[in-house]
Amino acid sequence: MATDEARNVLVTGVSRGLGLETARVLLEAGWAVYGVSRTRSEGWIALERAHAGRARFHAADLRDPAAAADDLFASFVPYAVPLHGLVNNAAEAYDDLLTNLDLGRLEAMFATNVFSAVALSRLAIRNMLYHRTRGALVHVSSVSAHVGFKGLSLYAASKGALEAFSMNLAREWGERGIRSNCVVPGFMETDMSASLTAEDRARIYRRTALRAPTECASVAAMIRFLLSEEAASVTGQAIRVDAGA
Repeated sequence: MATDEARNVLVTGVSRGLGLETARVLLEAGWAVYGVSRTRSEGWIALERAHAGRARFHAADLRDPAAAADDLFASFVPYAVPLHGLVNNAAEAYDDLLTNLDLGRLEAMFATNVFSAVALSRLAIRNMLYHRTRGALVHVSSVSAHVGFKGLSLYAASKGALEAFSMNLAREWGERGIRSNCVVPGFMETDMSASLTAEDRARIYRRTALRAPTECASVAAMIRFLLSEEAASVTGQAIRVDAGA
């Protein structure tokens, strides 16, 4: 594997929340981050200023997975750039009871949460094979795939699919030194959970061992670990960072 300073990592969903925090952690470790989201946020711009030349950005809409992936790997991370890591963090939430299902919204969520991760992983692995890189893929799942919550069956289904994909991907490419893992965050204080009422959030946090929300920085630190040489023997796992949910 390359040294930390030489690593190039593609991270999706960097405009805010966990994606932005993950980018910050990787940049502060000396890595080059190729950030992707629909918009360039003020938070990302601040990272560009603080880490000139190592924080690169490309706008893409992952709700069109095939087109976005082809565009990213043609112009943003072409074969001339050796890729050492991919973080599939971008996600879309569609929370509702099954009886209220809107199939169009469900398909859009799966496009972002699952199909984009599959499309990007395919091209990232091709890049790693081309450069003979012992790379790492990290996919961001959710505790809802393991612990049931009312109204989250649809979202949890997308994250469960992502975990199954990652586990089997680890088997497919492990002999080439390419690792694939999931990090499974609990409920964090992010924009995605902002739609929950204060009462709902308090009820969820009371179900955890720590009686607290999951710290975004803790999840980002786990992602960095899984990308690093320190995790060289870790693959095919779904590691929960969930305050003891």
